Amino acid sequence: MQPEKLLYAKTHEWAAVETDAAGEKIATIGLSKHALELLTDLVFIDLPSVSDTAEAGETFGEIESVKAVSALYSPVTGEIIAVNDSVSDRLATLGQDPYDSGWLIKVKLSGEEELEELLDFAAYQKFCESEAH
Repeated sequence: MQPEKLLYAKTHEWAAVETDAAGEKIATIGLSKHALELLTDLVFIDLPSVSDTAEAGETFGEIESVKAVSALYSPVTGEIIAVNDSVSDRLATLGQDPYDSGWLIKVKLSGEEELEELLDFAAYQKFCESEAH
């Protein structure tokens, strides 16, 4: 996925929203390259289970680096329909390919109102720059 086409939360998660064959909106969610660069050496990730519920703005897991443990926040609300368990065994995938093979969960949206709260790529870049100062 191209970072320029994703939506971003101010907590550094990204979302790619697509419509499946049944007409359901599905959000693939991951952690931005910017956040992963700040975390550096990853040692552990805790992800939810399929069929758990994700709530916008609430935690769905955590990621641990040698520096700190950070919560993962869902940018959307809905049912978790897929979890990328392979990243638990290969944490390097997150840093190497955060927007494709490094996705974390897929959520079937229960509504689309939260999408309006998310940032586009340009706004997210500006947000990251303002955080650095």
